[in-house]
Amino acid sequence: MAGYNPRISQGLMLKNSQIQTLVLAPQLQHSLQLLQAPIMELKSMVEQEMEQNPTLEEAEMVDTELRDSEGREENGETQLIDQSEPPEDVKFDPATEKANGEPVDDFQAEFERLAQMDQDWRDHFAQTNIPLRASQEEEEKRQFMLDSLVATPSLQEHLIDQVRLSELDEHGQRLAELVIGNIDDYGYLKSNADELAFATNTDPNKLKEVIEVIQSFHPAGVGARDLRECLLLQLTREGRQNSIEYRIVDHHVEALGKRKIPEIARAVGHSIDEVQAAARRIAQLEPRPGRAFLPDNDQYILPEVFVTKSGEDYTITTNNDYIPHLRISNTYKDIMAQSGSSSEVRDYIQEKIRAGKFLIKSIHQRQQTILNIAREIVNRQRAFMDKGVAFLKPLTMVQVAEVVGVHETTVSRAVSGKYMQTPQGVFEMKYFFTSGIQTSDGAGMSNTSVKDKISDIFSREDRTKPLSDQEVVHMLESEGIHIARRTVAKYRSELNILPSNLRKEY
Repeated sequence: MAGYNPRISQGLMLKNSQIQTLVLAPQLQHSLQLLQAPIMELKSMVEQEMEQNPTLEEAEMVDTELRDSEGREENGETQLIDQSEPPEDVKFDPATEKANGEPVDDFQAEFERLAQMDQDWRDHFAQTNIPLRASQEEEEKRQFMLDSLVATPSLQEHLIDQVRLSELDEHGQRLAELVIGNIDDYGYLKSNADELAFATNTDPNKLKEVIEVIQSFHPAGVGARDLRECLLLQLTREGRQNSIEYRIVDHHVEALGKRKIPEIARAVGHSIDEVQAAARRIAQLEPRPGRAFLPDNDQYILPEVFVTKSGEDYTITTNNDYIPHLRISNTYKDIMAQSGSSSEVRDYIQEKIRAGKFLIKSIHQRQQTILNIAREIVNRQRAFMDKGVAFLKPLTMVQVAEVVGVHETTVSRAVSGKYMQTPQGVFEMKYFFTSGIQTSDGAGMSNTSVKDKISDIFSREDRTKPLSDQEVVHMLESEGIHIARRTVAKYRSELNILPSNLRKEY
């Protein structure tokens, strides 16, 4: 073919194309981070911003504007009235603008407006009678409480401390630290003595002696290779080597896990009742001795929202006690007003003030968004607030987002890691969002409520004649709840309830 050049056809080529991508502005990313952060993380983020932005200062005079909200019920619907909405002329704007949208270049006019904003807030707080911040003594008590929350040492640290107090020699202590390094968070030794001995070129018998020393440490059962050894160590620690429990665990632990009570009774030469009583005592042992040292046990929860009942209504408030109350420092306003200030100084301060105002606005929007979402949750979950988990209704983030006027991803960020204190207890805000099952009367019931009902049915069953999943299906249908057998089996598994053949007691 004339003009064909294979080298050109196989070479590199440049091609223009248009691709649409979404890039979030840094300020928007920061605002979303503030929205998603739990309250104590938010406190740290705000304190860090204050360190980096000299124009920000903490106002000591009052709590934030979102202190109180009151619930009123009219015409059968809950109407929540915010007692402390800011004055109409007070707006947190990241960049002060003219009416036509152009930035203000008159610095003197801008800072006069800021001064007026401060006075408006003072008047607003005085009119709404928002309580003053906690006294210095109360602040010191709260800080003392937080400082007193000492982190629990890890299981490995706990064991190493015991090694140092043991009678092991220096070489034995080094081997003990090696063994402890191979113990998982649940307290089980994940490598056998021969493997460790080969890896360290150590006498296996010496290493086994070290393992036995570690297995004498607290908590009982630590350093075991499997569940059987873990339970035997605990029984030995209690001096129950000659008990029926010890014999069952030593020789029939797999049959015990499958609840083969008659088979075990024949093997150990005891009655079924005696074996069942022994099985209950075995169940009181700790299958995971390191559980008490897991990090999750140190979790300290601070509710973001408080829901309290006042008569027939509910009052909803956000937790603002741990968020610094910010304002723009008057000192830097004065510097900007001085004619002798250089343009570089004025530009620097102007940028910091705008960043500070954006932070104040973002915090305000965060609190308002969480409050609006909490209001809608209470509106839709009124029966839960009154009567408990059994009355939890199906609810999706899309439904709440439509009412609040935000995107469902904003709702997801706003409730992530946040907790709500209600008359029924403290719940993660995500707890109130659940799919549902249609009932015979056309009303929906949340999956959580169905699980709670299934759990209650199994808790009241006759253990000598345990209920099958199909029987539970029929019992639910009699209450107007239509659910498939496989769904009951799924929920039963999630509730850690064994199948009927493994729950039977003889």
